[in-house]
Order: sequence, then structure tokens, then C-alpha cells
Amino acid sequence: MTTTTSPQGRTELLRADRTPVRVLVVDDEAPLTELLSMALRYEGWEVRSAGDGAGAVRMARDFRPDAVILDVMLPDTDGFAVLGRLRRELSEVPVLFLTARDAVEDRIAGLTAGGDDYVTKPFSLEEVVARLRGLIRRSGTAAVRSESTLVVGDLVLDEDSHEVSRGGTSIHLTATEFELLRFLMRNPRRVLSKAQILDRVWNYDFGGQANVVELYISYLRKKIDAGRSSMIHTRRGAGYLIKPGE
Repeated sequence: MTTTTSPQGRTELLRADRTPVRVLVVDDEAPLTELLSMALRYEGWEVRSAGDGAGAVRMARDFRPDAVILDVMLPDTDGFAVLGRLRRELSEVPVLFLTARDAVEDRIAGLTAGGDDYVTKPFSLEEVVARLRGLIRRSGTAAVRSESTLVVGDLVLDEDSHEVSRGGTSIHLTATEFELLRFLMRNPRRVLSKAQILDRVWNYDFGGQANVVELYISYLRKKIDAGRSSMIHTRRGAGYLIKPGE
């Protein structure tokens, strides 16, 4: 496992196949689940959620998460019982327990049941993310992208090998398409004007031929977004940006 810094300044983790880390969040408090999911997606991870034990087991079976955030108190059972069922499906998946109880015996019970870490409510999102990152690193389930790799959502671009993939599926790009995508991915969520793109990708001003940018954006969309959630967006009168698909 290695580490690197993202365009946003964060060290990012990836699965061994270079797709985003998968995290399952299990809690019956919908607002809390949404907050956790947003924080984890900001890390570039893929997130699914469940509101009860039965749903958690079904989701884990289909989603195959790399880590699980699991509330101890669920409407149909407790987190300890859910953990036992999860371990039969995914024996090595790291589990971070959430609980409103902070008694020593409750912490011991969670860890004895096979949990890997324990956070009591209320907690900071930063603490949960930090602990989860530590669990994922120690579990060895995630590779870490090299410094030559750019990642936006499930889109991965290797600047050294010129390989591009989305969701683990390889995408072939021409040299110009690659340079355009690289410029967009180095500036995620930032609107880039046609003039900026022309200057960076083509290295000179096309003058009246600025529509070449529109043409190559359309080429990229056909390869990057076809059949998937859109990542490349147009801001009319302003330019283009790339962000994780929703």
C-alpha cells in the first residue's frame, strides 16, 4: 500500500482494481446516515446505506463493501448480531461500530463481538472518516493510487501509462482527448473556460475555431459518460467542469 495526495490535498485510497473504496453505512437515523454518506463520498468513496440489520446483510451481499459503519442499536436487531451475519458473508471486512452508549462494558462487547473500532455518539465526521481510513489501510483491502494517478469519482487516469478507466472498465482515448481529460481532472469541480482549455490543451489560440473544444468535449462524453451518470458538465456561457457522477 502507498499513499498520495489528491488535487484537493487529501491522501486517497483505492481498491486493488483501482476503483473507489466501497463503504456500507448502517444506521436507522436517516439524517445521520446522509451526513456520513456525504462525508465519505467527499473522500471519493462509493457509499451505500441500510436502515436495519436485514437490509444491511442484503446490501453487503450485493455491494461487497471494503468497510462497514454499523450502528449498535437497529430497529430489527442489534449490531452485534448483524456483525455475525456479515462475517459469514465477508470474513475480513473491517467494521466500525457506532453507539450512543460509552460504558466500558459496551466497548468491550463491541470489540469482543469482532468489531474493529468503536465510536460513541455524538462524534465528529472527521473522526469517523479518519478511523475508517485507518481500518481500511490496516486491512489491506485497498491499494493506494500512485502520484501519477488522478481520480475523480470512479474515473481514474494514470499520467505515466496514459491508461484511463471508469468503474474498472478501460477507456481508450486519443492523445488530444487524454490531454483534455487530464486538464479537467486536475481541476475537479472547477469551471474551465474555452480559452483556458485552448491555451492548456492546444497551446495556442484557435481564434474563431474555439468550437474545437465543444467537439472534443462531445468526444469525451461519448467515451466517459455513455451509459453512466454524467461527469462532464457544461456551464452555459462559462465553460466546462468535471465532477463525480451522481
